[in-house]
Amino acid sequence: MGTVGAVARDRHGNLAAATSTGGMTNKRYSRIGDSPIIGAGTFADNTTCAISCTGSGEYFMRAVAAYDVACLMEYRGLSLAEACRIVVHDKLAPVGGEGGLIAVDGAGNLALPFNSSGMYRGTFTSESPLFTAIYEDK
Repeated sequence: MGTVGAVARDRHGNLAAATSTGGMTNKRYSRIGDSPIIGAGTFADNTTCAISCTGSGEYFMRAVAAYDVACLMEYRGLSLAEACRIVVHDKLAPVGGEGGLIAVDGAGNLALPFNSSGMYRGTFTSESPLFTAIYEDK
């Protein structure tokens, strides 16, 4: 039930992403969501970032959301946090794309933005304690 995503950076700076989902409730038979589509729901490239998305998959596919974050970093020189914010809040939200993503870059920076009421998420690094949350941090 729901999406399970993971992004990781190893001690050599290699990045990886994985996404698995049960799909939308009451989805059409044979529907394929964004999770298995590289660039839409999942993306990793050592030069930019690793991304795993969750939410209304049709919108994430149309926006090629995961790859768009990497492109904003590579071609516009944006930070991971700013690229993620633009995709989730400025591109997806206005067209009805509800959800969020988890991301890590080669330097180990993390981003976990979402535009829905909540998103189950957690982080674990060698420099910081375990963090888990569902709703927006205040």
